[in-house]
Amino acid sequence: MSHPIRRWAAPAVTAALLLASAACSTGDAAAPGAAPDHDTPAPDRITTAYDLPERAYPESITVDPRTGDVYASSFLTGAIYRATPGTTAAETFLAAGADGRRTANGVQVDAAGRLWVIDHTAGITVYDTGTRALLARFDVPAAGQPFVNDLAITPDGSVYVTDSVRNVVYRIGPDQLADALAHGGHGGELRVHLDLGAAKDPAARNPMTLNGIAADDAGRYLIVVDMTNGDLYRVSTGPQPTVQRVARTGGDALDGDGLELRGDTLWVVHNKGNAVSRWRLGDDGAKAELQHRVTDPALDIPTSIVHTVGHALVTVSQFDKNGPYGDGVPAGFRIVEISQL
Repeated sequence: MSHPIRRWAAPAVTAALLLASAACSTGDAAAPGAAPDHDTPAPDRITTAYDLPERAYPESITVDPRTGDVYASSFLTGAIYRATPGTTAAETFLAAGADGRRTANGVQVDAAGRLWVIDHTAGITVYDTGTRALLARFDVPAAGQPFVNDLAITPDGSVYVTDSVRNVVYRIGPDQLADALAHGGHGGELRVHLDLGAAKDPAARNPMTLNGIAADDAGRYLIVVDMTNGDLYRVSTGPQPTVQRVARTGGDALDGDGLELRGDTLWVVHNKGNAVSRWRLGDDGAKAELQHRVTDPALDIPTSIVHTVGHALVTVSQFDKNGPYGDGVPAGFRIVEISQL
């Protein structure tokens, strides 16, 4: 099998997305003035929820709100896996290389049962989860060597997408999707919702690298993470969007990858930190206080989180085991459950 992951980006992009986070990480050390240590090593509370196929290297995870089916993407091959409630192993839902996709990042299922899949090298494809039919495609803008990474869907059907190189958030509106469905699935290029570059903390030592994104329940704002500086940003979804840096207390979001937001609770997955943290948002998303953090080597570079029926499911990527981070030997690939989150 070929290794498209070795050529998914130019060296500068690879360094920014995969290696810079290690250089700037402070491990589990608390920020100055932070609350006491929130880490809770508890390997006995991290259990396997679903086994994944060989060489899965899972990147993102989502749940179909209608059926409870769990979908996970393979960053190495572009395959999509599906696990149904009551089973212990995921099946291949979309094969590696399907529709020309050689890698897969963020995935989400919308309220209508459509599966949205990001290929950072090409754009976004949309599938019917019932028939597996390809419904629509949206292309990544060619300028500026973009790296489309993660997505969130708001109640009105809008889809918001991060670009880790251009540091913008794109938006696909319901009208744009409807137009694509009416014209053979051709959705055109992604359209910029907001450029976050100007909002970066002037004191930050590292380039901004946007990664995970999550929407509040009402769809009024988004929370976006800058993985290399550990900052969170609040982005409004109105016709004249604004951005502000979230005021954090108790910790940071270094190595922040996947995000999940429910009510006023935000979860941050810290990939190279082998951790997942839980935050309490306040002031309409403008403030975040660290409530709890679980750090454990068993997470083995986690990349995404989703809750379903009270269970917190996390992808164990093993990207450092003959994947994009290094040349080690992977164990069996899996999705785990963390009971205390």
